[in-house]
Amino acid sequence: MASRTKGKTTMEVGADGVAVITLINPPVNSLSFDVLYNLKSNYEEALSRNDVKAIVITGAKGKFSGGFDISGFGEIQKGTMKEPKVGYISIDILTDLLEAARKPSVAAIDGLALGGGLELSMACHARISAPGAQLGLPELQLGVIPGFGGTQRLPRLVGLTKALEMILTSKPVKAEEGHSLGLIDAVVPPAELLNAARRWALDIAERRKPWVSSVLKTDKLPPLGEAKEILKFAKDQTRKQAPNMKHPLMCLEAVEVGIVSGSRAGLEKEAQVGSEVINLDTTKGLIHVFFSQRGTTKVPGVTDRGLVPRKINKVAIIGGGLMGSGIATALILSNYSVTLKEVNEKFLEAGIGRVKANLQSRVKKGKMSKEKFEKTMSLLKGSLDYESFRDVDMVIEAVIENISLKQQIFADLEKYCPQHCILASNTSTIDLNKIGERTKSQDRIIGAHFFSPAHVMPLLEIVRTNHTSAQVIVDLLDVGKKIRKTPVVVGNCTGFAVNRMFFPYTQAAMFLVEHGTDPYLIDKAVSKFGMPMGPFRLCDLVGFGVAIATATQFIENFPERTYKSMIIPLMQEDKRAGEATRKGFYLYDDKRKAKPDPEIRKYIDKARSVSGAKPDPKLEKLTEKEIIEMTFFPVVNEACRVFAEGIAVKAADLDIAGIFGMGFPPYRGGIMFWADSIGSKYIYSKLDEWSKTYGDFFKPCDFLAERGSKGAPLSAPLEQGRSRL
Repeated sequence: MASRTKGKTTMEVGADGVAVITLINPPVNSLSFDVLYNLKSNYEEALSRNDVKAIVITGAKGKFSGGFDISGFGEIQKGTMKEPKVGYISIDILTDLLEAARKPSVAAIDGLALGGGLELSMACHARISAPGAQLGLPELQLGVIPGFGGTQRLPRLVGLTKALEMILTSKPVKAEEGHSLGLIDAVVPPAELLNAARRWALDIAERRKPWVSSVLKTDKLPPLGEAKEILKFAKDQTRKQAPNMKHPLMCLEAVEVGIVSGSRAGLEKEAQVGSEVINLDTTKGLIHVFFSQRGTTKVPGVTDRGLVPRKINKVAIIGGGLMGSGIATALILSNYSVTLKEVNEKFLEAGIGRVKANLQSRVKKGKMSKEKFEKTMSLLKGSLDYESFRDVDMVIEAVIENISLKQQIFADLEKYCPQHCILASNTSTIDLNKIGERTKSQDRIIGAHFFSPAHVMPLLEIVRTNHTSAQVIVDLLDVGKKIRKTPVVVGNCTGFAVNRMFFPYTQAAMFLVEHGTDPYLIDKAVSKFGMPMGPFRLCDLVGFGVAIATATQFIENFPERTYKSMIIPLMQEDKRAGEATRKGFYLYDDKRKAKPDPEIRKYIDKARSVSGAKPDPKLEKLTEKEIIEMTFFPVVNEACRVFAEGIAVKAADLDIAGIFGMGFPPYRGGIMFWADSIGSKYIYSKLDEWSKTYGDFFKPCDFLAERGSKGAPLSAPLEQGRSRL
């Protein structure tokens, strides 16, 4: 058993009579069950010792605690660990042992006190913090609720409205704001933190400072009628913003019980809800995403070789269009020195102007000061030739999707850039082997595929060829981390992971429309499912030019399984191009508000006459569930191909790629996780049935057929890795 212990606490008793209990569980001193049980026994010892007058709880190495160790939830869900009895930690340990103790305790907070870490500190009788420490309850974004008393103590310390804002948005506050809210009792320099906390604890023991049990405080709570109004408003907002999730409403119930019936009843309700939410599908999905996101940087055969990322000081970007300027913005925001190259003065000025506008919007929103804006812009230089490329560490090519142009650029880069320089392309569909065909530098060519807008979208697809060196991948993973992206390493193929998995998404929607389904019902069902918008609204947003260029790549490369619809080309002939022209599948007003356009019917009829498709009575009357299945099961099918071909190392990487690249709802766990929650057998049988009726577009791939026939999970590892990695 000893080998499985995760973290511990230590206790030292000083000559002043203060017992200092330190939480130790690197890197953020998370509260594993081992840490919590150790804390309990240290506490009991401190209470029984006559030489201990007061207690200080702190965290090792400048961090108080990042919260409950979430792997504990995973183990409870899998049944590998027995769940402690309901309320054991929040009531038996934190309330009845710590808070009700006859010796006072003070939390000495440095770095962060998040989730269970903040809840533990709120059970102490005072909280002293170093400046800048992050304080928050981010549990809802993980599908769980604050389960160590947070639903009861936070409203009593900061007031109901602020507590609900902190809980529902999962946003932390800094120590200074925490002090003005009443969450923190004093902010002191880090070097003085422990001594200040010891003195404060002794002052409470000797009644020179108030002895406050936050769970019993009521002075910050509004009158009952007002509290009910505030909670009603919070519930209404939550239903609107998170219609497919139950746990935020369950959390609000626990808050309400505490206000209506007292904190003890509230703690009991919180404990009951806390044990119920662990078994919700949405919680399982969000916990899967939490771990999978952290797992994308582990690439077998690459990150396990002891390679250290090289220092990237200067980056050059070729092309200052929407993508190039977005990538430049992301890099200078993280302190990289950037040279932006364009073909003429006019384009260069426009490119630098776009970067400037990206930063100015941050200033307008109050996310950036004027000084920081000037300093950040000073990291960007413009260039019209390759002379300034002689000392760059990485180049990212972001020009239009034209293969001969890209080949010429890469041949030029080889002449001008130093030998160690990474040569990256932001292509979204073109084969990287073709791009680097004319060079001798195949080992340093890599795909750095950002999603638009590049300074906002969180995904970075790192695309390696059979020749890319492991060192270059390690370097780009490090850059991805520094510019706050979630990097996913994938193999080289048409569309890589995200665009390839999701090309059947729009095509399935076009198929349904040509066969009688209302396009606006499809968009409505897909939005309700949790996507940011439906496929037709998405086509309008990206523009028909992009939609056609992308579709063409897949039609050329996978002719046997693509559905070719003429709806968009016919609309383009009539000068409709999507949102940019205010006419696409929807009509747009000055505020970009979309409304359905009855004229769409004529384009659908014309497209039918070209394809020979006829309205199908069955498809005219699809339920929302059937629309989702017919739109997303082809995506699952293509994701299975991507996995089986070894384009991704593990299914969880495809889950993350779909969530961060396409906006697949995180609480559904990602495309493969969602598919497994439905079952491979059912998905296979549906696709097989549709392919017999409607053709090869729906035909299940061999991998799905094999796993579906056995009812095996689609995300289980491949037995024989044919990995492109």
